[in-house]
Amino acid sequence: MSAQHDESSFWGGIVKSMGLVFGDIGTSPIYTLTVIFALTKPTVDNVFGILSLVFWTMTILVTVEYAWLAMSLGRKGEGGTIVLKEILVRMLKPGRQMGFIVFLSYIGVCLLLGDGVITPAISILSAVEGMALIPGLEAVQQGILILVAALIAVALFVVQFKGTDKVAGAFGPIMVVWFVALSLSGLASIATMPSIVAAISPHYALNFMLQHGLAGFFVLSEVILCATGGEALYADMGHLGRKPIMRAWYFAFTALIINYFGQGVFLLAHPEAKNYLFGMVQHQVPLLYIPFLILTIMATIIASQAMISGVFSVVYQGITTRIMPLLKVNYTSTHLKSQIYIGSINWILMIAVLFIMLVFQKSENLAAAYGLAVTGTMTITGIMMIMIFSRTTKRWKVPIAVVVALVDLLFFVSCMNKIPHGGYWSIILASIPFVAIMLWTKGQRALYQALRPLDLETFLTSYRQIYARGRIPGTGLFFTREAPVVPPYVIHCMLRSNIVYERNVFISIVRTDEPFGVFTCQEEIDPGLESFYIRAGYMERLDIEQILRDNGIREKVIFYGIEDIATGNIFWRLFAILKKLTPNFVQFNQLPASKLQGVVTRVEM
Repeated sequence: MSAQHDESSFWGGIVKSMGLVFGDIGTSPIYTLTVIFALTKPTVDNVFGILSLVFWTMTILVTVEYAWLAMSLGRKGEGGTIVLKEILVRMLKPGRQMGFIVFLSYIGVCLLLGDGVITPAISILSAVEGMALIPGLEAVQQGILILVAALIAVALFVVQFKGTDKVAGAFGPIMVVWFVALSLSGLASIATMPSIVAAISPHYALNFMLQHGLAGFFVLSEVILCATGGEALYADMGHLGRKPIMRAWYFAFTALIINYFGQGVFLLAHPEAKNYLFGMVQHQVPLLYIPFLILTIMATIIASQAMISGVFSVVYQGITTRIMPLLKVNYTSTHLKSQIYIGSINWILMIAVLFIMLVFQKSENLAAAYGLAVTGTMTITGIMMIMIFSRTTKRWKVPIAVVVALVDLLFFVSCMNKIPHGGYWSIILASIPFVAIMLWTKGQRALYQALRPLDLETFLTSYRQIYARGRIPGTGLFFTREAPVVPPYVIHCMLRSNIVYERNVFISIVRTDEPFGVFTCQEEIDPGLESFYIRAGYMERLDIEQILRDNGIREKVIFYGIEDIATGNIFWRLFAILKKLTPNFVQFNQLPASKLQGVVTRVEM
């Protein structure tokens, strides 16, 4: 019975991974070779050289970097740029190195968020463009295709609030059918020219690079399209665990390589074709072309969905680790902690995706904006891995990580040539969250210093006198950042306004480096005054009211501070606007409105 259960969970884990992790990289065969050979002549040497580059790019940048190296570094099963930062921060002493790592992680997070705009746009647009190969629709205008792609994108974003939990079960089987279809079409094509398999040899890739010189180097900026979405193996590790993703990747990798090599054979026979994947399928089985096109659109929707869910997760990690402003978060699953919906991010993403579709018009134009963010993220991951492995017992992995980071850097530099042709959009899209992060982190630090909180000992001297004179029946809660320091609004409430209850509780919520786990600590500071700590993982969703009930605290009123910022500095003005636009701490934690009392403190920055 146990063996049967293991087998079902073995295959179940693979199927789920196909749906949740490999949507992005799984749909890259739709456009990768089409984009590359729009710039390169499809000669026999070039086709063998490009296929060799595709094989080794996927091997080094996805299998070695993410499946083997990055996925061996996790925190309670979680992966991603923020996790690498948390691992490194524990190893480093405060100083320049620490500042460099924090800065790098911010860039990595922002590049990923920028990628979250381009991925749905290129995936959906490239799939919809396959409609132009349907008999009778050859003359369809690009504007109609953009409209169809835009409607699919809007529908995808509109249903986000329901959560992917209910439809996630269907994602896996659809992607399994997709990868099987890729394998079968690729094998049928390879069967007509088995010698194409020789392209696995790295000497074809080296010959291509040597023959084409600088032009060959810049072709790498298009070859990277085959590895886009590879970072999802590590970022999504917390959803399913390392083993199912690793197993599923070997199946996905085989299917993708077979299909790319099959497209290579088709390309040599039909160099005039416009889209090699769609052309190959239509040539092989014309009757199945429309079902294949529908399957393609479904696969690209799943790829986009995975990217949107990933953006929500990254933003949520950013909120709980205090590098991003507070935003309203809805939890869409009762059992999957990672299933969340952030309305403001959802609508901003939708507008950005539609805007990018209108700006670039075609998927091949969008490919010019693609690659810079991905290779940037991969390079940052490579640098962080070198620093981590050099400080652990796994030092033997350092040379491998160095080679991987150098390859990442090579691809990143080659993508620089895309900047004038649309790549600057990657920088613009990443710079928006980057400015918000820098403004928020520096603003919060400056605000805390400007508030001039009081130390606990000084506060207690005045508190004891007021408490002895008389108090209000019931329990009053006061949210504080850290227990030994008393914020100005508490001083205003208790010492100036004499609002002291029979039981006064200072509540502090601290987010830990670990993704999950909730711990509480309660202690008496003075008669009628207690401190209550909640230590929670950065991925935890907190029900503060229930935690208080479980610890015997039944509050009558909840006090919290609101800062009214007065400043002449343009940056702090922007910070003040950002603070007003975002929900405050109590709104974020969805505390009962009937018990809330906001206390305004005017602050000069």
